[in-house]
Amino acid sequence: MAAILEFGPFRLDGDAGILFHGAEPTGLGQRAVLLLALLVRQAGVPVSKDALIEAAWPAQAVEDSNLTVQIAAVRRTLADISGEAHWIETLPRRGYRYIGPTVTTSDPDRAQATPQAPSLTLPDKPSIAVLPFTNLSGDEEQDYFADGMVDDIITGLSRINWLFVIARNSTFTYKGRAVDVKQVGRELGVRYVLEGSIRKTGATVRITGQLIDASTGMHVWAERYDRRSEDIFALQDDIALSVVGAIAPSLRRAEINRVKRKRPDSLDAYDQIGR
Repeated sequence: MAAILEFGPFRLDGDAGILFHGAEPTGLGQRAVLLLALLVRQAGVPVSKDALIEAAWPAQAVEDSNLTVQIAAVRRTLADISGEAHWIETLPRRGYRYIGPTVTTSDPDRAQATPQAPSLTLPDKPSIAVLPFTNLSGDEEQDYFADGMVDDIITGLSRINWLFVIARNSTFTYKGRAVDVKQVGRELGVRYVLEGSIRKTGATVRITGQLIDASTGMHVWAERYDRRSEDIFALQDDIALSVVGAIAPSLRRAEINRVKRKRPDSLDAYDQIGR
């Protein structure tokens, strides 16, 4: 079991593939976490591009641009949270070097950085978690598009006053991981989970989405969108609006049917959905 790496306000659990800020997961992707872990372990020492690529993409042939994208994600996450910009130094034609605060290690068995999450109680109103969409393009740069679209969907759903939406920081701890939707529902305390994928081929982007009842594993809604990708930001807005517009009535119908099956003694449950 790997030691927990602690530096500044951050704690990195290499086994879980999660970077924490205090007790909160940051949402940094797993490849970026692997790169950061290697740099932090070699604090103050240059790490070659080849070594970094082997750590994050073992036995794969990838371009340097993929490494650049992931290092940028590391820098952005560390800087946005800490307010400090100087964490990773670029060494031209050589690689990168960690230049941040002193690194300490701790025993994961004692630190218990990632304890088994207890099952949370479902809130009274309908609740949903939007998981990071899977990038099927084989192009690391499409991760930014997928993450941005998920952010827009979360924002749109959060405007529905009868719906409880889990925050991005909680759902992005599942990025890059194979998940069981029922387990996600228990861990986050939500009734519904939205998952999806993107695939870019030439100038066309295909986005799929599935809304799942986490208590039963049954699909409530599913759709596929094919769009041209000339304006990436307009495309994000278009898809996010379409998904939110389709999910809202599907959720409402699913909740009404669920409440009917429970045969409530009063109209309070129906009122909750109709507000």
